[in-house]
Amino acid sequence: MENAKQPAVQKLRTPTQRYWYSVFKNWQLYLFIAPAILIVFVLSYMPLYGITMAFKNFSLRAGIMASPWADPLFQHFTFFFQGRMFATVVGNTVFISLYQMIAGFPFPIMLALMLNECNNKKFMKFVQNVTYAPNFISVVVIVGMLNLFFSRSGIANVLLGQIGIGPLNFLTTASAFPHLLVWSIIWQSVGFSSIIYFAVLSGVSPELHEAAVIDGASRIRRVWHINLPHLAPTIIILFILSSASIMNVGFERVFLMQNALNLTRSEVISTYIYKVSVLQRYWELGTAVGVFNNVINLAMMLMVNWIAKKFGETSLF
Repeated sequence: MENAKQPAVQKLRTPTQRYWYSVFKNWQLYLFIAPAILIVFVLSYMPLYGITMAFKNFSLRAGIMASPWADPLFQHFTFFFQGRMFATVVGNTVFISLYQMIAGFPFPIMLALMLNECNNKKFMKFVQNVTYAPNFISVVVIVGMLNLFFSRSGIANVLLGQIGIGPLNFLTTASAFPHLLVWSIIWQSVGFSSIIYFAVLSGVSPELHEAAVIDGASRIRRVWHINLPHLAPTIIILFILSSASIMNVGFERVFLMQNALNLTRSEVISTYIYKVSVLQRYWELGTAVGVFNNVINLAMMLMVNWIAKKFGETSLF
């Protein structure tokens, strides 16, 4: 039977013919994934034509396609670049994003390494459950907890009062905003983010550790010379992916923590887009800022991926 099918397959000399033969042969599998492909196409690709709004003088009555082109074409980008909020918005976004990346990236790795070295399985499961749980708490609840803990009568000021400090206005102090935001994100996500590293460590061969123990390697040396090299490709890939969101701080948490007194440090690109698009109905400017944001993210990802590929063997492509 196998030999009888070979002549028919060999006649398909071009890649296009072989591709469509494969599709026809495995049509059940393609039919199975068709709904997912359709959903991704409708929700992710069809709306892309809306990017043209950044280059048009949008009219709600005329619609996106019938609206006239802007003259000059990049006037909305120029308005944003020359506006008084450009430096504040971009500076806050980059600072918070880099702060979050530098401060938060090592913690899931360290947690996974510590859990992997824990011999008490019950204690390990307890720590896993405690650190995973905050990931499932709503952002609204998290911000409510921050408001309770760091208000003038909150537990943070109560504890500071015991040593003669305070009360401090954490929630209305602009300089405190990035710290509250970033460390609340780290606290909420560190456990869930460590799952992938823990999964990689579970695949490390026990024979490597047994051989290292026979050679007299300490636990720290085994972590440094066995566990970390196995984690290195995963760390690089996740770092490249995180660099693709260098300009994406998020919206819900920032917007809920934002107030008039901390606006100089809390106004980021996502909240700025919401205000100019939804509140001020300047949709062209909001779209232009979004395009600028995504272009920077793409450029950062390509640059970090190029650096990783040039100086190592691991990269996305």
